[in-house]
Amino acid sequence: DVTISLRVQKPYTKGAVFEFDMSPFAVQTNQVEVAKSAINMINIVPNPYYGRSGIGRGSYERTQIDSRVKITNLPQKCNVRIFTLNGNLVRIFRKESDAPEIEWDLKNDYGVPIASGFYIIHVDAGDLGEKVLKFFAVMPELDLNAY
Repeated sequence: DVTISLRVQKPYTKGAVFEFDMSPFAVQTNQVEVAKSAINMINIVPNPYYGRSGIGRGSYERTQIDSRVKITNLPQKCNVRIFTLNGNLVRIFRKESDAPEIEWDLKNDYGVPIASGFYIIHVDAGDLGEKVLKFFAVMPELDLNAY
């Protein structure tokens, strides 16, 4: 919902017509230079990750044993590869959607939770460019008896 307040020089009378031109504010598409500069805004949140992504409504986790972060400001098409510091591939995401982010459940491609430590995230957006992120995670110790 949107509320717009207007001040006009002529008083409003029955049958008066007001026209608005919003074309200067319309979304622009296929702006390659803008998309290339937006590559610098790609980020992972929260970083560092200390066992939870937040508390309450700001949290990305869905349950008490869920761990989750978001890689944000991504272009529509890109490949995201996550590596350990020694170069082992942890996870690959292939994004082809309008959503500006992807969620990572902090697991590898086999569904095994990652270990605490440093990770390198490589985002390849093809002709738009590449971005490398550094990520640090401290994973919580899982105590299933407490749940």
